Amino acid sequence: MVYSYQEKDVGAFFALSTDYINEFEQFEHQPSLISIHWNKGDESILLNVDGVDLQLQPHQVTTTTFLQHLTFPQSSASLTSFTFNREFYCINDHDHETSCNGIIFFGNQRPPLTSISPEEQKKFDMLYEVFLEECRTRDTIQGEMLRILLKRLIIKITRLTKDQSPYPDLPERQRDTIRKFNVLVDIHYKEKRTVQDYADLLFKSPKTLSNLFAKYEQKSPLQIIHERIVLEVKRQLLYTSKSTKEIAHELGFNDVGSLHRLFKRVVGQTPQQFKGNQN
Repeated sequence: MVYSYQEKDVGAFFALSTDYINEFEQFEHQPSLISIHWNKGDESILLNVDGVDLQLQPHQVTTTTFLQHLTFPQSSASLTSFTFNREFYCINDHDHETSCNGIIFFGNQRPPLTSISPEEQKKFDMLYEVFLEECRTRDTIQGEMLRILLKRLIIKITRLTKDQSPYPDLPERQRDTIRKFNVLVDIHYKEKRTVQDYADLLFKSPKTLSNLFAKYEQKSPLQIIHERIVLEVKRQLLYTSKSTKEIAHELGFNDVGSLHRLFKRVVGQTPQQFKGNQN
């Protein structure tokens, strides 16, 4: 069942799907969608995100954005999903309220997998029931009520994700620096390729950033930048008909050889070998 809400004057869209795997085609005409996926069932669900398989276990949630390519190989289980666009709820504009950007949305090359404990399940189930009730209510404040509920859901998932990170006691200021770095890379990877570029945006020194990531056993800042570029190359190779030369030009490389070398250093294969193996 799909419960949808739209504000046609501003293009806002929100939908609650109780069987997203069989219903996601109904959303294909809506651009730039962000989704929260919740496995409310008792069996795992196989997702494929950007060509990588991901097992969503019972009582786990994950997220996907319009940047990612999502498919469901051989899965018939019911998946509950909350889907919305920027016009309905802007992650960037509300980041000061939720601090979710770079934690559960964007800034993550691999979607987060967040488990809901039995104690939390009761709270999530109650919130879900309120969502259903509001989806069935048609009045002038329905949109605002749905935004409030969505914001609450995002905050709850963000808190759980932080608690389940390898470093739950990471000081908030340092966590915020790592989070903002990841988000900035997601935004600027086409034109900014050095740690110095992002250090300037964060008003930090490159050494400070590198030391912070090393202290908490994160990938190095430069590795994150390179892997984000390579991820985009993979997406273009898998889901478009563009040549490597066209992709290199689109990503701001002066020559295709530089992209080839970066891709092979990160992946261990040339772009052509990667595409051939995936096919």
